[in-house]
Amino acid sequence: MTSVDDLRSSAHPQATTTSRSSGTAWLAARVVGGLSLLAVGAVHLQQYLLLYWVIPTIGTLFVLNFAVATVLGVLLLAPLDRWGGRWAAVFLGLASSGGVAFAVVTFVLLEISERTPLFGFREPGYDPVAITASQVAEIATAVLLGTYLVARFVARTSLRRW
Repeated sequence: MTSVDDLRSSAHPQATTTSRSSGTAWLAARVVGGLSLLAVGAVHLQQYLLLYWVIPTIGTLFVLNFAVATVLGVLLLAPLDRWGGRWAAVFLGLASSGGVAFAVVTFVLLEISERTPLFGFREPGYDPVAITASQVAEIATAVLLGTYLVARFVARTSLRRW
């Protein structure tokens, strides 16, 4: 049986090399995005254990943040391409979209909480290292996973045209 790569390489010898290198770039964006998502969760867990465990609503949100970031990060690092079968693209799309949305919402809520009370709590003073680490990880997650989603969408669309 002839595969798409076989057809592509016979018609366009450079197409196979391009698809492999773009596949590597997709994988790198997904993996680094997953790792940055795990970093977001790690910062929230560290802050929960250090300070926020005593604050009822905020403490719970920090634990939930850690849990969601961990689940999505692990899904993005798992070899869903192999395990997911024909549903792999759907699983990866959902995990990536969820990671982008999660990072953006977390970033926005952090920005709001720096200026006004959030859920009845106003932070008297932030740990600048933890805040910076969280913000960098959230921005990196959104950019990397957003890039992954766009690259995969463009590749799937151009493959259909071929």
